[in-house]
Amino acid sequence: MQAIWKGAISFGMVTIPIKVFSATEEKDISFRQVHVADGGRIKYKRICSIDGEEVPYSDIGKGYEMPDGRMVVLDSEDFADLPLSSKKVIDVLEFVPADQVDPLYLGKSYYLAADGGPGAKPYVLLRDALDGSELYALVKVALRSRESLGLLRTVDDVLVLQVMLWPDEVRDKSFAAPPEDVEIRSQEKAMASSYIDTLRGEFDPDQYHDEYRQALEKVVEAKAAGIPLPESEEEETEGAEVVDLVAALRASVEAAKARRAGGGEAPAKKAPAKKAAAAKKAEPAKKTAAKKTTAKKAAKKATKKSA
Repeated sequence: MQAIWKGAISFGMVTIPIKVFSATEEKDISFRQVHVADGGRIKYKRICSIDGEEVPYSDIGKGYEMPDGRMVVLDSEDFADLPLSSKKVIDVLEFVPADQVDPLYLGKSYYLAADGGPGAKPYVLLRDALDGSELYALVKVALRSRESLGLLRTVDDVLVLQVMLWPDEVRDKSFAAPPEDVEIRSQEKAMASSYIDTLRGEFDPDQYHDEYRQALEKVVEAKAAGIPLPESEEEETEGAEVVDLVAALRASVEAAKARRAGGGEAPAKKAPAKKAAAAKKAEPAKKTAAKKTTAKKAAKKATKKSA
């Protein structure tokens, strides 16, 4: 694996030379933009808006547009000469309690490896000091052409850098809050807590899988082989408002218990009695309407033939 950054951790008077590696990778199915008629790939040309000429990658730079419309062009030397102490140093600012860090601020993760033999001992020293302390090291670092806050923490025997968002990059959340006059009954809260307890478990992400990607791969394979597409297993859901929260949650708890006890799929959730009765009444009406529609279609066909 190739390191994306080399530098050092500044831990007081101790310097730890390190290499930085991406800790995660997003797995998804990549698509090309194509002409539907013949499958030909779509190509885009980089055209200059002033002279109308196509511009090669070697002549493309970065520009910042000023409020008055002027364009300030920056080259690689401008970025290299930025007066940042964090360009090659991960500077430890302070140590903060882990439970005070809102996950909303967390971004991409990176593995840190000691760079060379001399860096191994101070690396292990910082790792062992953090391990079990319930503290994160709050740091500043410049990665991917931008400076960020970050957290140093331990995962097993490795130091991990977790890049963070700046406070002004987190949007205000007040618009998403529900009305203050919404009341929750004690029975509803108790049943919700019961459902949470039923699904309580140890964090084990390996038991979950990306079913969307798997389904999409099957579709691609079927299209490539020229065979019928796999049938959808999507369940029909009603958009009706849940009137009785307690009954719905009680059914959810029973279904979750049955699923965990049997190790299979949960039985279908039962609708509240009022809704079930209404559904039964509506069913004959739907059948009658369907018969009338079929009869009308047959009559129209007969009229066309006679004409």
